[in-house]
Amino acid sequence: MAVIGFDANAPLPPPQQLLLQQPPQALLERLKDYGQEDVFALWDELSHEERDLLVKDIESLDLSRVDRIIRCSLRSQGLPAAAIEPVPESCVSTLEERTLDERERWWKTGLKAISDGKLAVLLLSGGQGTRLGSSDPKGCFNIGLPSGKSLFQLQAERMLHVQRLAAQATTDNSTSSASIHWYVMTSPFTDEATRNFFESQKYFGLEANQVTFFQQGTIPCIFKDGRFVMETPYRVSKAPDGNGGVYAALRSSHLLEDMSARGIKYIDCYGVDNALVRVADPTFLGYFIDRGVSAAAKVVRKAYPQEKVGVFVRRGKGGPLTVVEYSELDPSLASAINQVTGRLRFCWSNVCLHMFTLDFLNQVANGLEKDSMLVALSLSLPPSPVL
Repeated sequence: MAVIGFDANAPLPPPQQLLLQQPPQALLERLKDYGQEDVFALWDELSHEERDLLVKDIESLDLSRVDRIIRCSLRSQGLPAAAIEPVPESCVSTLEERTLDERERWWKTGLKAISDGKLAVLLLSGGQGTRLGSSDPKGCFNIGLPSGKSLFQLQAERMLHVQRLAAQATTDNSTSSASIHWYVMTSPFTDEATRNFFESQKYFGLEANQVTFFQQGTIPCIFKDGRFVMETPYRVSKAPDGNGGVYAALRSSHLLEDMSARGIKYIDCYGVDNALVRVADPTFLGYFIDRGVSAAAKVVRKAYPQEKVGVFVRRGKGGPLTVVEYSELDPSLASAINQVTGRLRFCWSNVCLHMFTLDFLNQVANGLEKDSMLVALSLSLPPSPVL
């Protein structure tokens, strides 16, 4: 028999260090279920602190949900060309082909809804300007105008202008205080900088209480085979979950309930990196109300077959409308001509300008855990008519 002596006054190792000599068995088994056990590949090389960080990082993930998203995303790739049909002409309304009376009616209908407080604006601004050589939020970026105005400022000032037009359009022409609530989606990488920028610019003339910030989620980065990418040996690499993450973010932030409490019925949704966007466009809103649809999108005609823009398509005959990215569209389809119109068969490009009803957003947000909805989430756009 051997006896090991020890100093009774020496501190014992923390219990957690004793537990982390090996990866937690239950967690390891869960990772094996999803084919992600490689995250522990360098376990033996990690310090106790790093092992603790890795375990907490993995435990913070909803592994079953992440796995469903990965499977749906991988399954949506490589859909056969036969499954893609052009958007029917009956789904598209072009302003220049409409009468002046129609456009004026839409304008007035939109302004009335705005003056009644029924419209909110939803800004997708979680991305950083890395492709522009900046780590700042895209909306803070100076795009080179003589005024030096940022994208955030341009959009806020357009919103203020629409508010004034809506107030002037009311019957008393003076007492209306038409206010458009602005929901600004950030990400963990841009949230603090975005809030600070708004505060430093005094909200660009808007009232502070008419702007609500909320964060989109993150999702693990994966290799082509679906395995997690590791940022470090003890941290999974994550990125914002894209524009499609807005539905889950609205749900988890309880902002759909907030919209309902404010009497909001329609939501104008757009991406921050659009210097020409018509924020809260009354004509678009009036058209939307007039058509009585639940979702619509503004589109721009594709200029030439190789233009790097995603296009709206129909998935099969009578199927839902969705978006196919330029990198996924077969070159022969991209250059095909509609012999009746003389345009490209797939010519309506997605520029991330959408209008939704609040009921529609609730429907999408509450259906996120269905596989079919997760495919739509990965495509960043649910089925919708097109303007």
